[in-house]
Amino acid sequence: MDRVKLATLWLGGCSGCHMSFLDLDEWLVELAARADVVFSPVVDIKQYPEQVDVALIEGAVCNEEHLEIVRRVRARTRIVVSFGDCAVTGNVTAMRNVLGKAEPVLQRAYLEAADEHPQIPAEPGIVPPLLDRVVPVHAVIPVDHYLPGCPPPADRIRALLEALLDGREPGLTGEQIKFG
Repeated sequence: MDRVKLATLWLGGCSGCHMSFLDLDEWLVELAARADVVFSPVVDIKQYPEQVDVALIEGAVCNEEHLEIVRRVRARTRIVVSFGDCAVTGNVTAMRNVLGKAEPVLQRAYLEAADEHPQIPAEPGIVPPLLDRVVPVHAVIPVDHYLPGCPPPADRIRALLEALLDGREPGLTGEQIKFG
């Protein structure tokens, strides 16, 4: 069997899902025997490659850079997984939506609450513009599987990955589909 090309991405979130991924501990050695990590925040790869088999996307879509990368991921990936509650629902990351569009959020955070040198960060090419609303991944691209949890525990991640590596549909039920 060909080695699976696995990618992980981190959008708007806390990196807790990736920390939980690392909690796979010894099973990571088994995973490494069957899959190549071709893109991830834990490896130094700058461009998202072509022909990826599975991508785990952590975090909500919060800015224009996120829009661009999730669209590229969908175009280049066979199976896309919303990885954790922020990717699945927007979760904590989307709490800013109640304040309205992006501009009032930026004004509150960088002007009204500033102790020194109040200014809204804006550097084209470095600071991506915020979207007016934070959205879950499936609001932008089609998603094949959802892996809830904040963060999803390592055994849940393993169950999903084992099924995908074996060419089976993940059958997450009961505690395995719990949010939070």
